Amino acid sequence: MKPIVITPVTSNTPTSSNTPQHSWLNKVPEITLIFWVIKMMSTTVGETAADYLSFHLHVGMINTSIIMGVFLLFALWVQLKQSQYRPGAYWSVVVLISIFGTLVTDILTDKLDVPLPVSTAVFSALLAATFAYWFSKERTLSIHSIVTLKRELFYWLAILFTFALGTAVGDWVSEDMNVGYGMSAIVFGGLITLISLVFYRFKANAVLCFWLAYILTRPLGASIGDLLSQPIRKGGLGFGTTSTSIVFLVIIIALVAYLTVRTKQQKSQ
Repeated sequence: MKPIVITPVTSNTPTSSNTPQHSWLNKVPEITLIFWVIKMMSTTVGETAADYLSFHLHVGMINTSIIMGVFLLFALWVQLKQSQYRPGAYWSVVVLISIFGTLVTDILTDKLDVPLPVSTAVFSALLAATFAYWFSKERTLSIHSIVTLKRELFYWLAILFTFALGTAVGDWVSEDMNVGYGMSAIVFGGLITLISLVFYRFKANAVLCFWLAYILTRPLGASIGDLLSQPIRKGGLGFGTTSTSIVFLVIIIALVAYLTVRTKQQKSQ
């Protein structure tokens, strides 16, 4: 897949002479097919891992969220300490933020009895407010210019809200609307395909298309995770949360290892 290249609207936009140096300072990856595969699988791991820790190990959602929150803060600290994009550090945060974001929505729904439409509206508003404030301060929402601490903090806050929002939307459609896990995966996958078509065919705004697709990969991954892991009597395929989490996590680790080796090779050339 051709990477989405977004030119940031900022006075620090690099010229052609220093673009290679500037690109190495970016703290997040280019948007390629591998990016979307890992992103989707990380959302699946987030869904199944949260269920496994909360229910199968009887840790409970509150305790699990605290534990995952601590791990997330540590992983985020490691990521923020990096001077440039490093696959291992970056994707560790994504996987953990996926688990934590899932738990936030689940706690609101299951423990505090907040309706999913309300959670969807609240997280949509928080995400919109994050984007608005981010743009007011930086004049760009481009993920190809995450080269300062402020921009990276905006980025990760937006990512957290996309996971929480995607969880709420996915559960609302698949469970409250009784669409089912398989049909939900088809619906969200179709919407992502439509966004890709609009971007590549009609040259729609790259920033908008990216963030819309990023939000939708969360319910897509969650629907796939539930479809694979849930019992047959609940509309799933019955593979279980343990097997599903392990398989997807192994694939993520393999892809991240590949990206790490490739990144080192590119830098050495």
